[in-house]
Amino acid sequence: MSGQRSDMAPLVDLTAEPGTGPVRTRRPVYVDLLPPCNEACPAGENIQAWLAGVTTGRNREAWETLVSDNPLPAVHGRVCYHPCETACNRIKLDGMPVGIHAVERFLGDLAIRVRWPLPPPPTPSGKRVLIVGAGPSGLSAAYHLARHGHAVEIHEAGPLPGGMLHFGIPAYRLPRDVLLAEIRRIEAMGVKIVLGHKVENVLAEQHAGGFHAVFVAIGAHIGRHVEIPAHDAPRMLDALALLRDVAAGEPPKLGRRVVVYGGGNTAMDAARTARRLGAETVIVYRRDRAHMPAHAFEADEALSEGVKIRWLSTIQMIEGETLTLEEMRLDEAGRPQPTGKVETLGADAVVLAVGQDADSRFLAGVPEVEIRPDGTVEVDAQMMTGRPGLFAGGDLVPSERTVTVAVGHGKRAARHIHAWLRGRTVVRPAKHPVVSFEMLHLPLYSDAVPAEEPALAPAARLSGFAEVVSGLDAGEAGREAARCLSCGNCFECDNCFAACPEQAIEKLGPGKFYRIDLALCTGCAVCVEQCPCHAMEMVPEPMTAEGRAP
Repeated sequence: MSGQRSDMAPLVDLTAEPGTGPVRTRRPVYVDLLPPCNEACPAGENIQAWLAGVTTGRNREAWETLVSDNPLPAVHGRVCYHPCETACNRIKLDGMPVGIHAVERFLGDLAIRVRWPLPPPPTPSGKRVLIVGAGPSGLSAAYHLARHGHAVEIHEAGPLPGGMLHFGIPAYRLPRDVLLAEIRRIEAMGVKIVLGHKVENVLAEQHAGGFHAVFVAIGAHIGRHVEIPAHDAPRMLDALALLRDVAAGEPPKLGRRVVVYGGGNTAMDAARTARRLGAETVIVYRRDRAHMPAHAFEADEALSEGVKIRWLSTIQMIEGETLTLEEMRLDEAGRPQPTGKVETLGADAVVLAVGQDADSRFLAGVPEVEIRPDGTVEVDAQMMTGRPGLFAGGDLVPSERTVTVAVGHGKRAARHIHAWLRGRTVVRPAKHPVVSFEMLHLPLYSDAVPAEEPALAPAARLSGFAEVVSGLDAGEAGREAARCLSCGNCFECDNCFAACPEQAIEKLGPGKFYRIDLALCTGCAVCVEQCPCHAMEMVPEPMTAEGRAP
């Protein structure tokens, strides 16, 4: 229902029998609907709830609400591409979404600074779960499984936990001390992380450790290659290898001129990293900006730091330090087509950033697991492979490859693993309806200038890998959180209480909301019309067998 009055459905029946008085045909009710930000979050965060906490200065409570869904808020506040903000209804009000990622980062950083602990795990369940991979999906699953009392052990092939968070995202976007602080907090819950331990036979590993279930969450660490005719070519590197070497403190020698081939977020990171290593950097991408897989702000950041981008170009051939580029055009379907027009470009190194695959060969010995050509594996609705008790998520399953999607997979897998260990299946209730912009009653709201996160000047960024963007302080975070329209959720504005002409609405106190006295309510719907966030609706009055309101 929209909550709007309708001339086609009168609120009061004036045709009742003489002497009985008007009869209410609809009554107001309080509802709890789904904000679009919550609906869009791949990690399943209750965004509106923790924003409300920050608005009122209840930061510890807000953080606890946040980490009940996502144990890595300081990480997400920096690297998530925030689809929640794309869905935010505030955009249609004053053109700018609520800076959800900035407030999330504020809470995450505050928790690290004051050392808020995660809630202690419950009584041990007696069940053991093996997780393969200490990336975002594995860490998320470990956290949520530990919250259910299961003993969790992560086996990680790399020298440090974090997976792609550590070795695939540059430090200027995600400082390593921030990442490790949030990982250490998960370990403090009892999660054991075994580093430098590459799993070669998952079934043997499960048997040897006495694990009751396994979640495989390895990242896509194998860079794809393209066939480019080359004679005496310059140094060619894989983008992930470049980022990994730099993260390990062993940056490669690139030379003065570097060409990055690709148009995704990894290409942008590789190009910005090459700039920080002192190289003149050009990105070569075969389609135009409108069709690039990288997020627009990533390209903007690269351009601001002096990276050049050659749109609609492909590398046709490499000879010595000379690259032959062919100009492309897009057909009606947006696919690049050759034009025959060529030009040359000099390069001392070429970095390939044309996608990644997962190395799932260690699962080939499990006959029930179906491995796709790109290395991903098939899972069912419970995120379980064809083998009972063997689950998979993150980059290992077909999906969008982002940190937030991976964390969401870990949470979802933990829910299903917990149920499976108890011989049950997860039954999720239907989602509440999503509140659209048109369902809001906006006169109460006003324009509010969004907070801006301070950032290093482009020239200052190239001297090293210092973090580019700084966070908000408590006052800025509170004001930004207050820009939330609280779509579909009562925030105790008192509009309904003040508007009711019959004094039928009773205030129950802060955090307890309101109660409607139906003995006084006439069904006039004024309260619903005055509710700014659509937390009230009119519903039909229940009728007796005789067709009258009780």
